[in-house]
Amino acid sequence: MADPSGGSVRELNRYRRPAISGLFDVLDQYVRDRPGARALVVTGDRIPVSYGALAAVVDDVAAHLGSTGLRRGDAVGLVCANTAEFVVALLGAARAGLVVAPMDPTLPRPQMSARLEGLGAQAILTGPPAVDAAPVAQFDIPTWELRVNIPIGGNATVTLETGASVRHPPGTVSGLSDHDALVLFTSGSTNRAKMVPLTHTNVAASVRGICANYELGPEDATVAVMPLFHGHGLLAVLLASLASGGCVLLPERGRFSAHTFWDDMRAAAATWFTAVPTIHEILVQRSAREYPGKQVVPLRFVRSCSAPLNTATAQAMGRRFGAPVLSAYGMTETTHQATSEPLPRRGLAKLGSVGRATGVDLRVVDHGGQTCPAGTVGEVWVHGPTVSRGYLADPVETAHSFIDGWFRTGDLGSLDEDGYLFLTGRIKNLVNRGGEKISPEHVEAILAGCSGVTEAAVFAIPDAIYGERVGAAVVVSRTGGVGAEEILRYCRTLLSPFEIPDRVEVVTALPHTAKGALDRRAVQDQFAH
Repeated sequence: MADPSGGSVRELNRYRRPAISGLFDVLDQYVRDRPGARALVVTGDRIPVSYGALAAVVDDVAAHLGSTGLRRGDAVGLVCANTAEFVVALLGAARAGLVVAPMDPTLPRPQMSARLEGLGAQAILTGPPAVDAAPVAQFDIPTWELRVNIPIGGNATVTLETGASVRHPPGTVSGLSDHDALVLFTSGSTNRAKMVPLTHTNVAASVRGICANYELGPEDATVAVMPLFHGHGLLAVLLASLASGGCVLLPERGRFSAHTFWDDMRAAAATWFTAVPTIHEILVQRSAREYPGKQVVPLRFVRSCSAPLNTATAQAMGRRFGAPVLSAYGMTETTHQATSEPLPRRGLAKLGSVGRATGVDLRVVDHGGQTCPAGTVGEVWVHGPTVSRGYLADPVETAHSFIDGWFRTGDLGSLDEDGYLFLTGRIKNLVNRGGEKISPEHVEAILAGCSGVTEAAVFAIPDAIYGERVGAAVVVSRTGGVGAEEILRYCRTLLSPFEIPDRVEVVTALPHTAKGALDRRAVQDQFAH
């Protein structure tokens, strides 16, 4: 319906703040106000599921879990692809007062077992695996299979095979309570992943910040590109959409598929999407033959997070998709988003920035913990209602990373006079070449700007004289025809002499983590020889 005043329907006074207290009541506002509106679109038939229908099966699961012997504050693992089962299990367990730990379904059994044991999980909830993925392995704690049946034109139903009751074995992780909503695992090496407890207050604050920054509302819809077991997909896609009355399409294969992406976007009537830069690059490369045009999929904005987005890709996306491309920044310990570029009418776009704080306070500090002046690079610290209290069962890392309510991110960056954050890399990734500290992320951004280069990874090569030298592995387009010597000539025009890679290797692909970010440990193991 047209606005009789002639003003934009996105005016600030029209934004409606989500009325949520945590994970347990994320559906409540729109179950009351718009029970027949789409909450999800699921299966290969792209069947809509209303808020009322979703809440009904969620309540069924919550009631069933309440009869299993689980106690409020108990932790349960959730191992499932991006399907209706994931959503129903997550919200049903939260309704039952349980603490949910979403887990990567592709983890090898020993690593998943180690995480479950470290968490002290009392049970595991499983759903169907992604297409072509192996079924979930059996573990030493109850493993309960959940299935949601959503017939076309019929009522959704759910089955949960629970079997034996919970035994509550000794040795469970202390420090969890029914104030906690989630335990998420940090990215990186699966053997070193830390457990981050997030309260219902953390979740509500994060969701409210995301919704406010992008003015998400009932008229918005998106496609779940990112895995829901990470904060990016869980908070920014699923929970922010449901809390704001929007709609999420869950792809048929249970994960991102470039082949079906634009058909999914069109079927959902999507107004935005968020992904890691690797996926954005794939979509740009395929856009000439697959993108249906902004008349078919009119996007309000595109969001990028979880890894640095190079300016060339951002500009190509903006031109191709006809929408602002907004970089965001956050991590598990900050319940995902800490900063984001604003919508165009709410603030300036600053090239290379990840925007301003969204509901938190930021500091950039020097080695002595003193706040740096504007424009000076230091470590980024975050404080606010989205910041976790620490790590479970890891007091040493907690003491190091959490200081008086501030989280030390380990990221290097600077704040300008307007509060915009510019990241330059991670402290632990710096290459020390004879005393010169080199940011791999900076060199990667330069490499990505070379014509024909589609992705780059920079790493340290051990060296007897300099300690470390700079190595680079690059992926080039099939039509680019660019080689290592041409890439090095390009680097010499834009990098300081000590930053220029000593070795450039052209490769067919680079390793990535489960959420699509560059896997730096795997890069180091594979190429630094």
